[in-house]
Amino acid sequence: MLMVEESNKAKETKEVKASDKAPQPKRAKAKTLINWEAREYIERKKTSGWYVGLAIVTIVLLVVAGLLQYWSFMAVIVAAVVALLVYSARPPRMLHYSLSDDGITEGNNLQTYDKFRAFGILNEDNHYSIVLMPKKRLGIRTVIYFPETEGEQIVDIFGEHLPMEEVHLDAIDRLVRILRI
Repeated sequence: MLMVEESNKAKETKEVKASDKAPQPKRAKAKTLINWEAREYIERKKTSGWYVGLAIVTIVLLVVAGLLQYWSFMAVIVAAVVALLVYSARPPRMLHYSLSDDGITEGNNLQTYDKFRAFGILNEDNHYSIVLMPKKRLGIRTVIYFPETEGEQIVDIFGEHLPMEEVHLDAIDRLVRILRI
């Protein structure tokens, strides 16, 4: 008799837990306000001088590492140069963006406005971009390129949800620009 009562209690507990885990109703999807396509980054053409410079820097670093007998550092240099060459040869992907009242969608990935504290606009070599500053202290800025023709509408939508701040290229962005990667 005691076992029957315990099994009934276990069933009731399972039923309560199952009802606690019942799926919550999904929020209605916000209406898309604007769509556009843009490249994931600015493609910078590399001259033969760029490749010669990379070869010279690589050889100098390899010689120094060899003289100091830093064999693992030599392997890291070779791996880094190979990765840089592969990355620089890859053309930027064309990404599809959508703005709604929920946030910005890149492909199927929604980033809500509450993840960002502010936004700014950058004009880099006549390529316009929105820079989204994260709320997290060590978060990475999100850079989204857009066509100039859609710019005013995109900025207005972001302005309804986030404060606008002046933004500049940070040290890493300037280095990437100088190195043309």
